[in-house]
Amino acid sequence: MKFIKSIGIIAMTASLLMVSCKDEAAEKEAEQMKMEQEMAEKEADSLKMMEEEKMKRDATAVVINGDMMYPDMTIVENASTSKDLTTLVAAVKAAGLVETLSSEGPFTVFAPTNDAFSALPEGTVETLLKPENKATLSGILTYHVVSGNIMAGDLLKMIEEGKGKTTFATVNGVTLTAMVVDGKVMIKDATGATATVAIADVKQSNGVVHVVDKVLLPSK
Repeated sequence: MKFIKSIGIIAMTASLLMVSCKDEAAEKEAEQMKMEQEMAEKEADSLKMMEEEKMKRDATAVVINGDMMYPDMTIVENASTSKDLTTLVAAVKAAGLVETLSSEGPFTVFAPTNDAFSALPEGTVETLLKPENKATLSGILTYHVVSGNIMAGDLLKMIEEGKGKTTFATVNGVTLTAMVVDGKVMIKDATGATATVAIADVKQSNGVVHVVDKVLLPSK
């Protein structure tokens, strides 16, 4: 009888242990599910925050033919992301001006598009990109750069104060002349040729870019 009673107690204990183990396993599973849910919620919140930050940043950008140019990036960084400015970027690298145009500045850059470079006489770009022509290339590129921030509004005010035109010195040392023709801002170079400002006020972390449709030349 005692033996049977002992077996009963053992069986009951085993049963209780099994129930306890099941409850413990269920608790662990519930805790794991809770942790996974919390992690998923944190990840979703993080992704939402990142998306909101991206939207805010994108709202500050200027779009050039589908490419975003951000005011928290340098002139070189932004130009490097634009498929319309690949020739300019290649020229800046060949001329050894990457460090200069990545520095604090600020600089105002009249940036010629790929089409602007393509409009030069055949073979001109290829010749300028050769190492032996680095000084000439640098002279042309720095002719597109002015020290300081000159926004479109500033330029228009300067033109108005100059009674229809204004002249300013470039980093090259040679001057450019700005005027308004048929409601568009035009930039005249030393040869007398003019370029139209196609896209103005593309803000950069170290200045501002105005996209132009012609390459400006400091001499004939």
